Amino acid sequence: MAEYLYTSTLTVARPREQVFDFFSRAENLELITPPELNFHIVTPTPIKIEKGTLIDYRLSMHGLPMKWQSEITVWDPPNKFADEQRVGPYRQWIHTHRFTETGDGSTLIEDEVRYRLPLEPLGDIAQFFVERELNYIFDHRTKMVNEILRTA
Repeated sequence: MAEYLYTSTLTVARPREQVFDFFSRAENLELITPPELNFHIVTPTPIKIEKGTLIDYRLSMHGLPMKWQSEITVWDPPNKFADEQRVGPYRQWIHTHRFTETGDGSTLIEDEVRYRLPLEPLGDIAQFFVERELNYIFDHRTKMVNEILRTA
């Protein structure tokens, strides 16, 4: 039973409070997710984010429609927040978002995802494909965040 760790970092030339505000609005997740995932928020918006908030999504992975529900388990504005999958394709998904001032007015965004695949240990065979998919999703996210926050 393996727990995997995926990390991603990005520095944007915006103050931490602005960057945190952007990421704390669930609606923005649709803007930074690759379009082929058909990612949509089901929970009525606007969503008041705080510890314990549940957010429901619909998405499609490789043509397979699925539901995803996450719970905000850590809420520490403007430093960090974490969400955990309650319903979805993973056996475990804990995504921690950290925001650090860099001293030059920019913000370092650090994402840490701890996840476990379904059907352990057989599901672990798919780890290579899952990691490749996460690289694609976070590369797209980096591109979109840079575009959106550069013009904000």
